[in-house]
Amino acid sequence: MTSRPMASIVASSSARSPPRGVSTQECQGGIVGPDAGLRMLADEARREAIPAIARLLPVARAAGVTVVHCVMQQRHDRRGANTNARLFAGAAALDMDLSPGSPGGSVIPELGPELEDLVLTRTHGLGPMSGTDLDPILRNLGVTTIVATGVSVNIAILNLVMDAVNLGYQVVLPRDAVAGVPTEYASALIDGTLSLLSTLTTTDQLIETWRHAPKETVE
Repeated sequence: MTSRPMASIVASSSARSPPRGVSTQECQGGIVGPDAGLRMLADEARREAIPAIARLLPVARAAGVTVVHCVMQQRHDRRGANTNARLFAGAAALDMDLSPGSPGGSVIPELGPELEDLVLTRTHGLGPMSGTDLDPILRNLGVTTIVATGVSVNIAILNLVMDAVNLGYQVVLPRDAVAGVPTEYASALIDGTLSLLSTLTTTDQLIETWRHAPKETVE
């Protein structure tokens, strides 16, 4: 399916239209950092997605686009964390330190956070829409379009896109700014499923669009 070009979304809106928001998903030390517990995912993310997000965010900020970092944090004893799926049991076995304030539970330095960025945390669930205040905060800011970035396409990005669409948001997915494993599976999931739910684009196309778009403001 051919998605509507990103430029047409901007071109069809006035300078006073509701702002967009960029959401980075689980771009934190314990997931995609040098000492990440999920080594295969971290290596894949750092191959293309993390450098792409690092190029995208400064342009987004300069264009007045809200940047929201969504991270997963857990206590050392994992109290209150999910235990109702194999995914969570596997994560517990890795013994990753995602505690608040730790490098593993914090946004990786190459992505910020900058002073104007928002950082939202969750201790449970598969994505930020149900595990954080992402939805009400974006609505408070007038955001109607979410640019989804980060990891993983396998679960969290898929969950974010579906939740956002169910809640009435438009989703833009720069395919080189997300990652999943195996690479071929993530690509197939983007082409076969996420392309039906979001506007597919690339980091370069998005950067070009924002550099020529009026700066967005929140009133």
